[in-house]
Amino acid sequence: MELINTTLISQIKAVIFASQERAIRAVDHERTMMYWHIGKYIFEEEQQGKDRAEYGKYLLKYLSQQLEPEFGSGFGLRQLEIIRQFYRAFPIANAVRSQLNWTQYRLLSRIDDTDKREFYIAESIKNHWTSRQMERQINSLLYERLLMSNDKESVLAVARGEKQVSEVKEIVKDPMFLEFLSLKRESSYYEKDLEQAIITHLQDFLDTIPNFV
Repeated sequence: MELINTTLISQIKAVIFASQERAIRAVDHERTMMYWHIGKYIFEEEQQGKDRAEYGKYLLKYLSQQLEPEFGSGFGLRQLEIIRQFYRAFPIANAVRSQLNWTQYRLLSRIDDTDKREFYIAESIKNHWTSRQMERQINSLLYERLLMSNDKESVLAVARGEKQVSEVKEIVKDPMFLEFLSLKRESSYYEKDLEQAIITHLQDFLDTIPNFV
């Protein structure tokens, strides 16, 4: 009986947690779409302004003064600027995916490159990234490292947590770093090669320093 009760409770808890997660996602997506429509109205109103730059600043300030006292800090000046930026980055409503939350869209809205944005959207959905995981991948320049790398699968494997960064060859992906070491762009390097390059470069640098003794 104890085994049955434990299993039953686990099953019921799983249903509860799954329902709560779906409810949270639904509410967050509704909030995201609310911001999208507000951003659309702001954008369309701005286009009617004679001096768009100045009118845009005035419009957001005016809206924040009218909305924030009634609806809270979520409609302050800075938040309205983010909402406007969000709409400009995602002007098509159908492109706003329910699998991503508002915090993730805030991060994506800062990215000007459309291909780069689409990459992080696809990877986030495929790998179920949280907002923090997405931010870490963006800050680690995952997209740029993939463009530069000859071993894209290894870079993606590290990003997805499928592979640990245990070898130097998985860390050195930046072509500027390779240039610094006077190394050609190869798919991989052995640790001894990098050690020798570093030693050589440092020695050359030290040789250029005048001896004042």
